[in-house]
Amino acid sequence: QVQLVESGGGLVQAGGSLRLSCASSGRTFRTSAVGWFRHDPGKEREFVAGISWRGSSTYFADSVKGRFTISRDNAKNTVYLQMNSLKPEDTAVYYCAARSGIVVTTTEYENWGQGTQVTVSS
Repeated sequence: QVQLVESGGGLVQAGGSLRLSCASSGRTFRTSAVGWFRHDPGKEREFVAGISWRGSSTYFADSVKGRFTISRDNAKNTVYLQMNSLKPEDTAVYYCAARSGIVVTTTEYENWGQGTQVTVSS
């Protein structure tokens, strides 16, 4: 089983930046597709970004395109979500998730982290 730990969340003003990290100790993480999701109370969990296991393909929700980037360092077993030009509507708990196979935008991932809170003030 792949264990995932997110970090990097916090409080930031609108227009600011944060970089989230998703670290794993599992050997299969390097060959797993990884997705970032976010969940705001009262809403469904939403796909934000995803990256293939090689890092050659990336995917983004329309709401974050041009503002967020995703990358991975398989030597460090870590995936990053760089969030720029943050908006108050980006406020949520952010989760990373891993699965075998390709990136999907649904929540069909086998492994999930515990989440990290991102709060963007106006």
